[in-house]
Amino acid sequence: MALDLEEQEQVDEAKAWWKQHGNKVIWGVTAFLLVAAGWRGWQTWTHTQAAEASMLFDQSVQAASMNDLASAKTAAAQIMENHARSAYSAPAAWLAGRVNYEAGDAKSARAQYQFALDNARDDGVRQLARLRLAALHFEENDLPGAMKLLEPAFDPAFQGLAEQLKGDLFNAQGKTEEARAAYKLALEKLGDKSSLKPLVEMRLDSLGG
Repeated sequence: MALDLEEQEQVDEAKAWWKQHGNKVIWGVTAFLLVAAGWRGWQTWTHTQAAEASMLFDQSVQAASMNDLASAKTAAAQIMENHARSAYSAPAAWLAGRVNYEAGDAKSARAQYQFALDNARDDGVRQLARLRLAALHFEENDLPGAMKLLEPAFDPAFQGLAEQLKGDLFNAQGKTEEARAAYKLALEKLGDKSSLKPLVEMRLDSLGG
């Protein structure tokens, strides 16, 4: 069917517009499709990475529970090396620190706990790492270093442990009153069901008064 004059003008205008802007449109659509494809690819990659990190973390936990320290450390090391930005890297470092400590490698344990402290997304993992680092400093007789790690506030779930360690630090320095106060607060925060409570009570009793 023949076009009328108005329709022909519209067609001519459309042709002229496409001649001027057609390449831009094509490149724009192409770029959009590439970005969309890249986004889907990135999502697939991150999902795969997270799944692999999760699997390795499960392996590390299971190995540690079976006292297979070598396998636990290997799996944890793979997470920290290949999945350092994942949510599993800091918990894996904390677990590796515990495994290294139990194996008598305090130097490696300290490095792993520091990694967990510096990189943890979860505040609970950071606080656990702080507690373990403080305990290591204490064992190495670095009392100022241990106390510095304990100065920032802890959540209620960890405060009892922190106060117990503070009591030990004060006691080691001969600061009896400060140690007594810390042990009393530790007993309050630990609660009656804590297996650590009898130990703290014994330390408090040893101070007299």
